[in-house]
Amino acid sequence: MPHLRVATVNVNGIRASVRNGMHTWLDAADVDVLTLQEVRGQDEHLAEAFPGWSIVHDPATAKGRAGVAIVSRVPALATRTAFGDDDFDSAGRWLEGDFLLGDVPLTVVSAYVHSGEAETPKQDEKWKFLEAMGPRLSALAMDDALAVVTGDLNVGHRELDIKNWRGNRKKAGFLPRERGYFDRFLGAHGQEISAVDGTAGTGLGWVDVGRHVHGEVEGPYTWWSNRGQAFDNDTGWRIDYHLASPALAPRIGAYHVARAATYAERWSDHAPVVVDYTY
Repeated sequence: MPHLRVATVNVNGIRASVRNGMHTWLDAADVDVLTLQEVRGQDEHLAEAFPGWSIVHDPATAKGRAGVAIVSRVPALATRTAFGDDDFDSAGRWLEGDFLLGDVPLTVVSAYVHSGEAETPKQDEKWKFLEAMGPRLSALAMDDALAVVTGDLNVGHRELDIKNWRGNRKKAGFLPRERGYFDRFLGAHGQEISAVDGTAGTGLGWVDVGRHVHGEVEGPYTWWSNRGQAFDNDTGWRIDYHLASPALAPRIGAYHVARAATYAERWSDHAPVVVDYTY
């Protein structure tokens, strides 16, 4: 069945990923659209990393921080970076590109949510970002539009998404309020949702592609701490997502987390998440 293959990965610095072997994976992955987070570089670094590809890059305001990009075999039809209120600095964290899925428009988003830190100003920025996601998700899905939000969203939605969830209940990435946003993003469209943090809101109907494909299983994880033997023991977090708009959900095909075979073969602390969308 014909498809568009979309992959996402937090590269943890594009220059480091290239040095550490990113292209060994990419050359075999047959990806059509690749979304990147934590580029932490300039346009010329992406051009050197992806010769012959079309590249759209939104760097962070602070040089060497964050940064998102969309790299594709064919150029995007249009791109956008507008996100949140005018006084909210989202540079380097939200980039939209429009492509064709067969003959139907598809918006692909590369998103990098703040990691946050509980009860600090860093977490305040994360709350602003998660709050802004709701209206933007609603707008992207209007009139049965096809859209997919990909990237490092820095929230483990459910207990199945973090191996050591009991030890992380008071830490950024698994706070009840963070998870509550995802309850609403992924709740049944138009229905009243009672979130894990005790709040209520209206479900937006978006689909967590990884959970949709794998069902009620632990993981598959996409990020592992460099501490101890987390990677070798698969003590990870599933924080890298494809979120599909309701109209895109029937087009979800194969889903794959490209976890390296060994710790030594990793080129980022995140694994690429690859999904085929059919047409």
